[in-house]
Amino acid sequence: MGMTDNLLSAGQLLVTGLLFLLILLAAARQVDWQALRRDNALQHSFFGAAVVLGFLWQLRAGISPGLSIHVFGITVITLMMGWALAVFAGLLALVITVITGREPLLMFAVNGLVTVMVPALVSYRIMLWERRRGFRNFFAYIFFCGFFGAAIAVATAGLVMCALLWSADVYSIDELVDEYLRYLPLFMIPEGFVNGTIVTGLMVFHPERLVTLDERRYLTPPR
Repeated sequence: MGMTDNLLSAGQLLVTGLLFLLILLAAARQVDWQALRRDNALQHSFFGAAVVLGFLWQLRAGISPGLSIHVFGITVITLMMGWALAVFAGLLALVITVITGREPLLMFAVNGLVTVMVPALVSYRIMLWERRRGFRNFFAYIFFCGFFGAAIAVATAGLVMCALLWSADVYSIDELVDEYLRYLPLFMIPEGFVNGTIVTGLMVFHPERLVTLDERRYLTPPR
């Protein structure tokens, strides 16, 4: 979402940096690095996702600093690889945006937290909720985890970003509502559509690429 290096206070940078490191450490402990090293298909998905996101995030719109918008795509990456590996793929994509000058290096932790970690964790929690509900229809996974999950993930990330900007006195609540929040539902629609469509395509042609998809639950009739 594009935080520039003069928007947040030193205290906010410190707090967000600590949160970033804690989540990064948790993700590093969660990833099965040996499996990633052995699985060529997973490596292709990981590095391919990072490159695609890195170039996708070059395309953005917005007028006011910190309030730019773009398609995240983190939800489908989370469903493909799990939240922890999705975090590292997203951060690698963020490195690309720093190299190309789209994002400042100083704000890497903040942008990583808002753009990558928050939507990845939200998407993963929605996937767990869908799994606990015990739905027996493939469309439940597509709709709740793909379309709905992506929309809620980008909305949560947008609210976190607005909270940071408001607490830093960059924008008032009225300005945030006028320039961003009232348009947030419109941002949720394309995010849900893009992620949901890709998830649908993967379920049809390459379901093995969705590590969070438990096909047996949908194919086994309820008792």
